[in-house]
Amino acid sequence: MMSKRQVFYSFHYGKDYWRTQIVRNIGAIEGNKPVSANTWEEVKRKGYTSIKNWIDENMNYRSCIIVLVGEDTANRPWVQYEIEHAWKTGKGIICIDIHNLRNEKQEKGVQGPNPLELFYVDKDINFIAKRNRPIGNESKLSDVCRFYNPSSNNTYNDIADNIESLVEEAIKIRDSYPK
Repeated sequence: MMSKRQVFYSFHYGKDYWRTQIVRNIGAIEGNKPVSANTWEEVKRKGYTSIKNWIDENMNYRSCIIVLVGEDTANRPWVQYEIEHAWKTGKGIICIDIHNLRNEKQEKGVQGPNPLELFYVDKDINFIAKRNRPIGNESKLSDVCRFYNPSSNNTYNDIADNIESLVEEAIKIRDSYPK
């Protein structure tokens, strides 16, 4: 039996926290420990460098980042930083759409855009950039890494059944590129 992978979860804290906890509690993989609202507010109060250092420290020793995508996730600057940092440090990246999971009010969300669409990677070197168009030998990160849209009929079970293989696939994809 393979040991659980160590992953970092990236998401829009304010809007999607409830849905992300549903995925985190699946238990198929080990993620960074959930941070309390108080701890996150304390980190944020200390400013940009504090947030960046917190992310970098918590992403250490992780083999993959799982971006749990809701309505506004792609627009969040720290989610964008986490995606870029994950690529630069050789981690697998998988996005999983969570809008069909119900929140604390039992409401489904609205599907948001794929945050991988914002980035381009060079095919030959360890380079990633956020921009509107490719330069040279670049590909959209969305053409390299996977955006997984689980079944709307049973989103939870679909994610639970596939999350381990999605993480392994993401790591394999990233390993095929220079670091």
